[in-house]
Amino acid sequence: MRKICLLFLFAALPVLAASPRDSMLVNAAWLRAHIHDSNLVLLHVGDPMNAKEYAAQHIPGAVQASMKDISVSDHTGKGLMIEMPPAEDLRADLEKLGISDNSRIIVYYGKDWVSPATRIIFTLDYAGLGDRTSLLDGGMTAWIAAGGETTDAVPAAKPGHLSPLKTKPIVVDAEFVKSHLNTPGFAIVDGRDAIFYDGTDTASGHAGKHRTGHIAGAHSFPFTQLVDDKNVVRSSAELAALFTKAGVKPNDTIIGYCHIGQQATAMLFAARSLGHPVFLYDGSFEDWSRHDGYPVDNPAEKK
Repeated sequence: MRKICLLFLFAALPVLAASPRDSMLVNAAWLRAHIHDSNLVLLHVGDPMNAKEYAAQHIPGAVQASMKDISVSDHTGKGLMIEMPPAEDLRADLEKLGISDNSRIIVYYGKDWVSPATRIIFTLDYAGLGDRTSLLDGGMTAWIAAGGETTDAVPAAKPGHLSPLKTKPIVVDAEFVKSHLNTPGFAIVDGRDAIFYDGTDTASGHAGKHRTGHIAGAHSFPFTQLVDDKNVVRSSAELAALFTKAGVKPNDTIIGYCHIGQQATAMLFAARSLGHPVFLYDGSFEDWSRHDGYPVDNPAEKK
């Protein structure tokens, strides 16, 4: 009878939901245990200015991936940089990286290129593959520190096969952002370095200088805050404290932007890990700057 009562007691206890962070991150020990899984796809994200990095050293079986592989850019000065491709183009791009319907995808940064890695993860989430995509915490540095092997052998290309993508509506435009300025329950968050948010420096794009300052009413969470000085993702408590300090409430839906839509994905990765619903303003401040009438705050003017 006592056993039956205990069974009813345990059945009545609430089931604790896993934190989103639990599926978004894996460590080196997990990867060592799964590196020979037949459905594993490893994506190495390296320094785009150093083509030799991947060739010199990467995790065995990893495929090199970069922004140009999963985005479109118009370098004529009329378009925007690293925009999300049309769904069918993106599907083909992901297949070239070896991704299939049953793939378990692990993304890692070769040295310290964290935000390109999170941009690729955001893209995979947009493509409907987020529930089987994770970031290797600490990147290749953590892998080597844990005794993981590296190689210079490039694996033979194995194109994947994906069904038509079921994209998620998590990419928004300037009109969406403008319509949600000062909307309760939404927080527009700037992922750029503080010098740009504060108006002490001004960035430039293909079409010239951006405006100075930040989208009116936006909060500041610099993308570098995702990781510590060892490029390991900060604890949930640390990230939550940083969002609170920035003025973001625990239940806010976050609309992220940066210069061109890359750095903000590191901040959005942090937000997702805490359970925030997120959107990316893909055109970001490069696009916002082209709308003269769209409000910008420049703290430097008030000093």
